[in-house]
Amino acid sequence: MTRTITRRPAHPYRPWLIALGCVAVGFAVLVIVKPPRSDSSPPASDQFVQPSEPPGPAPEGMVWIPGGPFWMGFDESPDHDAPVHQVAVSGFWIDRTEVTNAQFDAFVRATGYKTSAEKPPTAEELAQGDVPPEKRVPFSTCFVPVRLPDGTRALDHPPTWWQFVAGADWRHPEGPRSSIADRMNHPVVHVSWHDAVAYCQWAGKRLPTEAEWECAARGGLDRQEYCWGSARQGADGKWWANTFQGKFPSENTAADGYTGTAPVGSYAPNGYGLVDMAGNVWEWCNDWYGVQYYETSPRNNPKGPETGDPGRDTNMPAKVRRGGSFLCADEYCRRYLPGARDFNPPNDAASHTGFRCVKDAR
Repeated sequence: MTRTITRRPAHPYRPWLIALGCVAVGFAVLVIVKPPRSDSSPPASDQFVQPSEPPGPAPEGMVWIPGGPFWMGFDESPDHDAPVHQVAVSGFWIDRTEVTNAQFDAFVRATGYKTSAEKPPTAEELAQGDVPPEKRVPFSTCFVPVRLPDGTRALDHPPTWWQFVAGADWRHPEGPRSSIADRMNHPVVHVSWHDAVAYCQWAGKRLPTEAEWECAARGGLDRQEYCWGSARQGADGKWWANTFQGKFPSENTAADGYTGTAPVGSYAPNGYGLVDMAGNVWEWCNDWYGVQYYETSPRNNPKGPETGDPGRDTNMPAKVRRGGSFLCADEYCRRYLPGARDFNPPNDAASHTGFRCVKDAR
């Protein structure tokens, strides 16, 4: 049933009084109510955590990152590194180098810890698909050079250069017959996110958030393409990082000096004195990976989403990795840039993945 609307007769107010009243009310509204900030306006500086001085002497092997606001992300990447957005982090300590084989060896000797790659796949891992018997044993993933058919780009080809190798682990980077005896000052590899967290807890440290990692990697530079500035890798014969040169994935010319991992500190440090923030090995971050997280990230000390989006070829949620590796080739993978990101399930281990630790100011 439609409700009847009763119209009341108009009061005999004079038009000029009505107009004057409207003007007065409008003026009051403008004074009391402030217009909303345009989305395109940059946040005020006082809305961000500001840089801070180190709280005391540096812990051994660590460097102070003052924190403060910076621009995070990489608009030109297809890997959900956009939009570039301004965030800030509180000051923190970070390892000058990636964790080395020697450091990880000390941890294992002290605790008896076994890495993910040294244990058979879990029931959760086996549930990801049809796993043949030969892969139901301890294994890790190793890069093996592959020659592609003529005219085929690596970007258009399945990644057949990654192979499951039984017996590959942090002590045996290329498989059971390999050794790290002459690589104790190289970054440890074949460590999962879980392994990295276990080491951090033993060392009294933690993994960096993705925002902390990028702040440190940029070395105080503002929106530069590389950790070291704007100079292209290899320009004028100068190599700033351990990456892949040649025809990926078949031929690495090692123009930068290495075909695999390099001893930590083989290249010049960034503006904060950190080495290997680009290339050498991927570094685990604490954050879950979220495809759209950058669009909703808090301005101060973002810590990633509460749960992760799935990794590639799996329904398992992924953790963030940063920094690229010795396998980053410009024509295939330029994710050694400070604003670029990658992601993998936390139980994954591979021959190009390691980590470094951070420590809170307090």
